[in-house]
Amino acid sequence: MLFEGGAAGVLLVIALWFDVKFMRIPNVLTATAAVCALLYHGISGGFTGIGTVLAGTAAGLIPMLFLYLLKGIGAGDVKLFAALGAWVGPLPVLQIMVYSILFAGLIGIVLLIVHRPFFTRVVNILMPPMLRFNDMSDGLNQAWKQGLKFPFMLAVAPGAVAVWYFSFS
Repeated sequence: MLFEGGAAGVLLVIALWFDVKFMRIPNVLTATAAVCALLYHGISGGFTGIGTVLAGTAAGLIPMLFLYLLKGIGAGDVKLFAALGAWVGPLPVLQIMVYSILFAGLIGIVLLIVHRPFFTRVVNILMPPMLRFNDMSDGLNQAWKQGLKFPFMLAVAPGAVAVWYFSFS
């Protein structure tokens, strides 16, 4: 159990670094992690270990695939959760997923609040006409078209820490 958590932690730290620096998680990282998990669990747990790897991979992959199809996350995040599930199993990966989505929502709210075009739009909707900002221009429209993006690992890291914390407290 300790080794699996350590391997998952290393995977998350490396993925965090790549996602923050490059806004992508390399396939070689997720594939290597998944293969190593399969080998480790297969050797240490036999067919039961392989079953846990397959269940964890599916639990990490399938829900995140839906988020990817809705354009909520990138493909690297989907593969990361599949590899993470291979290491930690189905229940922990689902718990990490839930916490990560909650943290992503909080980060999204903060970004929307501090993002000036959004703030300007909200003020212009809520305020009477004489108190509204007059700089509603192409910059605002461009920001809305591009959307606000952030590395999902900024939410996954605290999500994983929260699961770890609550499982040991």
